[in-house]
Amino acid sequence: MNKELVFLRTFAVATAIGIVFVASSAFKKNGNQKFSEIDVERINIVEKDGTVKMIITNVDKFPNGKAMINGKPTNEDRKKRSGMLFFNEDGIECGGFIYDGQKKANGHNSGLSLTFDQYDGDQVMQLLTQDEKEGDNRFVSSGLMFNDRPSKESQSKTAKIMKELDELSKKDPKAADEKYKMYEAQGLVGGAPRVMLGKSRSENNGLFLFDNKGMPRAMFYVDKQNNAKLDFFDDKGNTIASFPEKIK
Repeated sequence: MNKELVFLRTFAVATAIGIVFVASSAFKKNGNQKFSEIDVERINIVEKDGTVKMIITNVDKFPNGKAMINGKPTNEDRKKRSGMLFFNEDGIECGGFIYDGQKKANGHNSGLSLTFDQYDGDQVMQLLTQDEKEGDNRFVSSGLMFNDRPSKESQSKTAKIMKELDELSKKDPKAADEKYKMYEAQGLVGGAPRVMLGKSRSENNGLFLFDNKGMPRAMFYVDKQNNAKLDFFDDKGNTIASFPEKIK
């Protein structure tokens, strides 16, 4: 009986060691692994030190709210979408690719956005498409845009400021507007579109230029009647010159 117990114990220990060895060998296998097909909800691309450099994700696992990436909080107010997020060597988000689209009761809406951010800031370049349909009305716009961003902005500061302004606007909208202007003067928030190349909602296809406040100043485009035009505007948005000149 004692000999049988010793044998069984030895056999059990040897079997356990063998299972651990086989399992660890499988995970330590060198070289590329090949898959004909794989289903996954999220992939984190990381450096050897653990820094996340890119996330590929579905809607449910899109990071926002209280999620932390590279020790930094994510945008709590950002809508969850399927797509990708990019991170620089310092672990700061620096752009992304998102898309969505769905039917509504009387139409649909869809969009696509590929963005690249200013260091520790928001987007300075964006490829954007929007498609909205309501009944018989459909608006499609798409373009490549370049934006100015505040010189002293940072993602963490911006999040705190916008949260502060949101709380203040519920009590005193005028005070919130004044405080926003104060932060804007300090170079902490703000920004403006400067260049757009593409198609507008009014079906004008061309090059659109804006001043540092985001006001349109020049447009070279072909309208939906196939007329080529060149328009210039003052800082109030009034047309000051056009070519060809409008026939009175």
